[in-house]
Amino acid sequence: MSLIQPTDALGPLASAHPTAVPVLWDLGLDFCCGGAQTLGQACTDKGLDVRQTVARIEAALTVQSDQPHWARAPLPALIDHLVDRFHQPMPADLDRLKAMAEKLVRVHGDRHPRLARMRDVVLALEADLLPHLMKEEQILFPLILAGRGAQAGGPVHVMHLEHDAAGELLAELRALTDDHTPPEEACGTWRGFYSALKTFEGELMQHIHLENNALFPRALAGE
Repeated sequence: MSLIQPTDALGPLASAHPTAVPVLWDLGLDFCCGGAQTLGQACTDKGLDVRQTVARIEAALTVQSDQPHWARAPLPALIDHLVDRFHQPMPADLDRLKAMAEKLVRVHGDRHPRLARMRDVVLALEADLLPHLMKEEQILFPLILAGRGAQAGGPVHVMHLEHDAAGELLAELRALTDDHTPPEEACGTWRGFYSALKTFEGELMQHIHLENNALFPRALAGE
């Protein structure tokens, strides 16, 4: 019997098998905000062959990884990882994206009006995400670290809604950039911007996944 089933939900699958995450990401399967969707349904929506996708995921499970299994790590260690790996670099990452977007709008915006919308979406991400990080660090994470995660249903609900909003902005950027594929005439800054957007999306998806599918359920369960 196959270890991976089409009925497996993407979020729990990614939590149970971290080495599968790069495959899910490469195939465009949303394992963070869309983590409740089954693998089979996600493949159908993407036009992917389910059996081939399962085979590719199972091949990834044989890869040895020296990364901690964060879904099983103690909650304080998981929170430290979230802050160090994802929270701390985000303001600088967003500043870099903003600077590239502003330059592209200034130089190419008259002939490529979509660039202005890309800049606006980056600004919207910054406006949403930076206060979001503060709420987690100042309210939610201290509750969990104090052993009161089971009482944090309200804050967790708000974080889920804000994660969904960020996911919608990422999806819009993906559509605007044709899946981060620069046009043939793109300059170095343009190509760098698309590459940085793709990297940012991957990091944010991993960030949201660890919170939605590893931290929050365990905290609410009183772990």
